[in-house]
Amino acid sequence: MLVVDVEASGTEAHKHSIVSVGALDLANPTNRFYEECRVWDGAHIMDEALAVNGFTKEQITDPKKQSEADLVHAFMHWSKDLPEKTLAGQNVSFDRDFLKYASERAGHTEWPFAYRTIDTHTLCYMHYVTHGKQPPVMKNRSALDLDAVLNYCGIPEEPHPHNALTGALSHAEVISRLLYGRKLLPEFSQFEIPWKK
Repeated sequence: MLVVDVEASGTEAHKHSIVSVGALDLANPTNRFYEECRVWDGAHIMDEALAVNGFTKEQITDPKKQSEADLVHAFMHWSKDLPEKTLAGQNVSFDRDFLKYASERAGHTEWPFAYRTIDTHTLCYMHYVTHGKQPPVMKNRSALDLDAVLNYCGIPEEPHPHNALTGALSHAEVISRLLYGRKLLPEFSQFEIPWKK
C-alpha cells in the first residue's frame, strides 16, 4: 500500500498545482518520500489552500524550486519498485487526481496506479459501525475529517500548517491501527490505541 498526501495550490486538479508530496510504503514505513515544487505556469492559486498548507505565493512560484513535472517524475521513480501501489490516505481520491493530472502535464504515457484506493475515512467509519458506535455527523454528513480520525485512533490533531509528509505519516498510522489493531510508526508510539485499553 502506498500511503500518500498531496498539498496543492487549490482543490481542483485540472486548474491547480501540486506544491508538495509526502508518501511512504506501508510495508516498509522507513521508505519515505517528500519533495516540494513550484506551481506549473498558469496554475490557479487559492489563498485558502495556502492557509492550510502553510506555503506562501512566493514559495510556490519560486523559480529555484523544481517544477511540478520534475516532482512527479521523482515520485514515479521512487514508487516504481514498490510491491503494492494501491494509493491510500484521507480523501485519497484528491491526491490520486492531482498526481494523475500532474503526470499528464509532465508527459507520462503510462499511469502506474489503480483507480481504486483505500480511504482512511471509510476505514474509520466502518470501524465505528463494526464496534457498535455511531460515526459523528455534522450538517447531515460524516464529520470524520483527518483530525477526527486521528483522535478516534488515540492520536492528537495534526500540527498546523498541514505538511504532506506529516499527513502521509498520520494516514499510515491510522491505517495500521484501524486495519491491523497495531501501532506502526515511532512518531506515534507514545499514543495508545483507545480500543486496546
